[in-house]
Amino acid sequence: QVQLVESGGGLVQAGGSLRLSCAASGRTFNTYVMGWFRQAPGKEREFVAAIGWSGGNTDYADSVKGRFTIARDNAKNTVYLQMNSLKPEDTAVYYCAARRNVMVVPQANEYAYWGQGTQVTVSS
Repeated sequence: QVQLVESGGGLVQAGGSLRLSCAASGRTFNTYVMGWFRQAPGKEREFVAAIGWSGGNTDYADSVKGRFTIARDNAKNTVYLQMNSLKPEDTAVYYCAARRNVMVVPQANEYAYWGQGTQVTVSS
């Protein structure tokens, strides 16, 4: 099993940047695909980005391509989400998730482990 703890959320103006971090427990972090998802009030949880074991394989939702970057540091058991050019519609609770598999996929139900979430609020 792996436990996930997100940090780095906050309030930012439109056009600003934030970097989210997700720290994972355990010694097998480099065998998990890591993903970021978000959920806005009244909406379903949606895929944001995911990254493969070595960091060489990534996937992004169309809504964040070119603005967000996912990265991982396996030596630190941490995955990051750099968010630039933030928009009010990016406001949501952001969740880190882990999948014990080699495939990078966007479906939330394929991820077995989840963090508690961190709030990101973008003001206009």
